[in-house]
Amino acid sequence: MSDDARPRAIQPVGWRAPTGYANGVSVPRGRVLYVAGQVGWNPISGEFNHDDFIGQARQALANVVAVLRAGGATPEHLVRLTWYVTSRDEYVAARRALGDAYRELLGPHYPAMSLLVVSALLEPRAKVEIEATAVVPDE
Repeated sequence: MSDDARPRAIQPVGWRAPTGYANGVSVPRGRVLYVAGQVGWNPISGEFNHDDFIGQARQALANVVAVLRAGGATPEHLVRLTWYVTSRDEYVAARRALGDAYRELLGPHYPAMSLLVVSALLEPRAKVEIEATAVVPDE
């Protein structure tokens, strides 16, 4: 992907630099790919292999990457992630390990992100759900 087609972080002048996300992302052109919320289960069996937050977050990120690849995209095409977590405390406690898993699966690419703490997710065992938006550059 040429540098002029890559997503570009938007940072208002004078704002403190964000860590692990961008305040905004601009993409000059391309095809938009929307990824539905992915929970931390095995997408083939529909079973959870982990009950811990980091295990589920790692699997949810892997599921996002699998959908991106199926749609002809890679993690560098991500422009937005929305995270839904059921426990602020578990998220905060897992931040270091979560950062490691994030970089392993998505690389050093930080799109615009939002994190919402919710009382529950539709799947009773789910602790995290991640939805994504990517823009694949024109060929």
